[in-house]
Amino acid sequence: MKMQDYEESVLFLGSWGPFQRRIFFVLCLTCVPCGYNILSVIFLLASPPHHCDIPAHSNLSQEWIQASIPAEQVAGQPERSSCSRYEQDLVRNLSAMGASPNWLQNQSALKREGCRDGWTYSTQYFQSTVVTEFDLVCSEQWKQPLTSLVYFLGGLSGCFISGLISDRFGRKPVLFGSIAILSIFSSAVAFAPSWPVFTVLFFMLGLGQIACYIVVFVLGMFEILVGSSRILFSSLGQPFVYAFSMMLLPGTAYLVRSWRHLSLIMAVPGLACIPLWWLVPESPRWLLSRGRLQEAELLLRSAALVNRVEAPPVIFLPPKAEKAAESVSFLDLLKTAKIRHITLKLWLIWFSMSASYFGLSFSMSTLYGNLFLNYFLLTVVELPAYFASWLAARSFPRRLSFIGFSLLGALALLFIQGTMKSDTSSFVAGYPTLTMSLVLLGKFGVLAGNGVVYTYTGELSPTVIRNTAMSSCAMFSRVGSSFNKLLPWITLGVLSLLGVLLCIFLPETFRQPLPDTIEQMPVTQW
Repeated sequence: MKMQDYEESVLFLGSWGPFQRRIFFVLCLTCVPCGYNILSVIFLLASPPHHCDIPAHSNLSQEWIQASIPAEQVAGQPERSSCSRYEQDLVRNLSAMGASPNWLQNQSALKREGCRDGWTYSTQYFQSTVVTEFDLVCSEQWKQPLTSLVYFLGGLSGCFISGLISDRFGRKPVLFGSIAILSIFSSAVAFAPSWPVFTVLFFMLGLGQIACYIVVFVLGMFEILVGSSRILFSSLGQPFVYAFSMMLLPGTAYLVRSWRHLSLIMAVPGLACIPLWWLVPESPRWLLSRGRLQEAELLLRSAALVNRVEAPPVIFLPPKAEKAAESVSFLDLLKTAKIRHITLKLWLIWFSMSASYFGLSFSMSTLYGNLFLNYFLLTVVELPAYFASWLAARSFPRRLSFIGFSLLGALALLFIQGTMKSDTSSFVAGYPTLTMSLVLLGKFGVLAGNGVVYTYTGELSPTVIRNTAMSSCAMFSRVGSSFNKLLPWITLGVLSLLGVLLCIFLPETFRQPLPDTIEQMPVTQW
């Protein structure tokens, strides 16, 4: 059965009846847990300012304790050393001799030692984080980016596994399985007794992260809703709810300064979604692709009752449904030249867009100003970006929309480097307001392009392997997100330009029939 035949067969339901409205809002609610958790790594693994601890039994006055921490130049400004202190025996001797603590601060050649007694962490923004509890600083600092990488590798693995399971066993089990994983392991990480245990649990938390969003997108955009309601859902409804749930996180982290309590609260949205199991149906389009004609018809007849419309005596003809029942696997994405060219280009586009998106998101910890406010601003800008992608999806070709938005994001990323000034080891904002404006503009362009590419990818992918195709792209997006901290602004901009170049050679899908089988896919231009 061709996809256009399917849409003609379900026209009796209408496009915006009680059934569609219920599905619209329920599916939007199911993406709250993944939106609320997606960038939790920013707050759980935050590294507050810190310096060596001087124990109370050192018998030093407060002035001598302050003077025991050497001053270092960071971005041209003096800051207290994070990983060293003056040798304590020397400091105690000088104190006993009646020397002035101010004299000590001018003696940079004096012998230093590591933080043998641990660290004192600033509590301005956080009461505790994973970094402060397990001392992931100085010689152990490598564990912090490794933990972030493990989290995104969990997301990568979840994308691969969930796509295969979803196309084989259905969308609904994967959706609620992902939500369950988010809730279970959000709770579990709160009780982690050590860094290794936390890292393993954090990997498991990452498994359910993006899989939830992908399944909801596929259900709403391609397989339950039809007509204008699916564009409204995919470009505006789901992204707006997702962005709103992301905005709740910095507010929660501001009120709950302990990482363990924050982890427990992160499990609440998933638990609240459990009753939605009885409101979300399986995809009738997927049921047809698996040859389960009776189940698909029963679902649509139930929807007709909700909408108070009469279903035709025969909705689908059995011979057509049987033709659609084919068995496919992940390898089918690379099997023929037609789908292989499209798949490889989409993988690279998703990689480049994700590297830019997460590079912008995680840059908040390095920019000037309040971390919570910066994160909130970077999330708020998602709302106009999603609105712009919705307008583009309604009226403009996919390639033109993606190229326009991505170029805007790429240029902003390239210009950011010009607003930065360098010290001996890093780059910091030389013009904080201009830098922040370019970051927000860059994210607007990147995210609006992301919104278009989600729709574009789904329209290029046939029903029988759509969730596997979307999940494989999301898997490559996880690879891109894993490298975001390693890439400077100019590299992120170049990656965005690469996505623009690749998009030029993809076939257009605007107002074209959606493919049902691999044979119906459009031919790539290169």
